[in-house]
Formats: sequence, structure tokens, C-alpha cells
Amino acid sequence: MTAPGPQLSIPPNPGVRARTIHIDDDFIVVCKPAGLVTQPGHGHEHDALLNGLFATHGKQLQNLGKARDFGLLHRLDRPTSGLVLVGLTARGYDGLRAQFEARTLEKTYVTLVQGAPPAARGTVDLPIATVRRGGLKMARLGRSRGAKTAVTDYRVLAKAGGMSLVECQPRTGRLHQIRAHMAHLGCAVLGDRDYGPRSPLDADFRRACGKNAIFLHAGGLRFDHPVTGRRLTVVAPLPDELLAYLDARRVSCPRQWRGR
Repeated sequence: MTAPGPQLSIPPNPGVRARTIHIDDDFIVVCKPAGLVTQPGHGHEHDALLNGLFATHGKQLQNLGKARDFGLLHRLDRPTSGLVLVGLTARGYDGLRAQFEARTLEKTYVTLVQGAPPAARGTVDLPIATVRRGGLKMARLGRSRGAKTAVTDYRVLAKAGGMSLVECQPRTGRLHQIRAHMAHLGCAVLGDRDYGPRSPLDADFRRACGKNAIFLHAGGLRFDHPVTGRRLTVVAPLPDELLAYLDARRVSCPRQWRGR
């Protein structure tokens, strides 16, 4: 008779897959596809990224428990693709969590926006409060009750066809931070109808890449290994569908983000 497996708080789902970019004894970095929610919730109890991770690392994540978010160190919005960092041991999770809190962990995103920022390089320093609109959590910009510091550095990589390819490095991790900050500059992320206008460019992107994606990719992480202290850089190039979109519209993309 086979011994029963461990009781798991998150239902495992081997059908949910995300590419592993880095793994060792203490943590894993995976690349989440656009359209996949990070954490189980209403309507997505069984088809989130964490359900897939419980299918492959369930015992380790269960041991971390709810107090450590079952290893999940941060989240990406459903329509955003890219790197997600997950602890596998208590020392791994705690060491990485400390870096998030100290803001020594560096994150780099690549986005294609409508129009162009006012300068080729700059910083958006505008607080963000989380509010509810129609049952959804949204970012509200400006100094108001509940607003927290939100800072995003950016630089323009390329321009073509009324669009700009922009690299963003958020110094803070607020809800929808890059999406809200880019919209504030007058250059909303393509496909983002929560903060951007419905336009021919937006409609063109949604036809090409689908309504569950926006052109925002969490492509880079730099952090200290939580055990050895060695500085690590983890990179995930743009997904094929986003590269194809850039190529079709003749938007130049640096080799770093092409991956080929």
C-alpha cells in the first residue's frame, strides 16, 4: 500500500507550466507567461503559477507555510510576463525577502509604449495609493491618504512607428507601478486599457498578441545569493510573440532582450 503524500495547502496542477531560468537548493526563478495569474484567488483557485509550482516543489513550498507565502517573494500582474522569484527553503526565502525590503534587489522591465517619454532617460517619482474600482485593485497616483513612495527609472531603447521601447527599473514595488508611471508620462503600455487609451496602436497589439497580454516583461533580476552572498544576474529575453511584434513593426530591440 502506497503511503499518502503530504497534505498541501495549494492544489497542485502539473498542467500549469513556467520555464525554469535558475534553480538551486534555496530558491527558484521561473518565467511566467502573460495571461497566467501568479497566486491562486477567486476564479483561479487551480490555474495559477503557484499551483504549477506546487506540482513540482510542493513539499518544500508547503514547509515554508502561509507565513512565508508558500515561497512566493513577489507577484506579477496577470497580463505581464517575466521573472518570478520563489524561495524553496526558509534561509533562501528570508535572505531574499530582506533584500526586497532593503531595496537592494534590482528589477528590470522592458515595455513598448505609445508615443514617447518626454526625455530619453529620466525618473518618475510619484506616490501610489491602492484603491478599488469596480471590485478591482487599481493604482491612484499622487499624494493622498494611503499613498506610498513610488520611484521608477527609465531609458528609451528605440523608437519607431509612434511607439517607444523602454527599459524600466522600479526602485519600489507598488501595485501597477510601471503601468501607472508610464501612463502619467503620456505614453501608456501597449495593450493596457486600465491606464491607457483605446487607440489604433493598442487595438493592433491586442489583435496580434491577445487581450490577456500587455507589452510589459519582467526581464532582469540582480540580487545577492541568500546563502553564499554572491551577486547574481538572471535574465529572461522577451517572449517570441513580443519579439515578433517588434520585428513586424520594425522596432529595434537590443541583443540582450532578443536572446538570439
